[in-house]
Amino acid sequence: MQKKLSFSSRLKSFTFALAGIKDFWKSEPNARLHLIAAILAVIASFALHISRTEWLFVLLAITLVFAAEMFNTALETLCDKISPEIHPLIKKTKDLAAGGVLVTAAFAFITGMIIFLPKIIALF
Repeated sequence: MQKKLSFSSRLKSFTFALAGIKDFWKSEPNARLHLIAAILAVIASFALHISRTEWLFVLLAITLVFAAEMFNTALETLCDKISPEIHPLIKKTKDLAAGGVLVTAAFAFITGMIIFLPKIIALF
């Protein structure tokens, strides 16, 4: 049976998504660390007058890190519900998800170095 597409159902789905984002900020210490890094990157972007293309990469990096961290948090929460005790497959799942966050954070760091380092060096 196909669900009816309605404005109220779309609005409700946004409400659930916003609740998830709010919970993420409140409950995840890593989210706050990533937020500080994102704010610093945005401040540096304005201060160093980066190009539009560079802005796109900075924003992509920030978005990827936040999305990866949220997916990781969701997966860890589900794993903890399914198997509160230590299980090798749950460990592997959590490790893979955490690895995904590390990969996106490394992308963000490298992107920042490529964009900001030459501009900072040029100041001296």
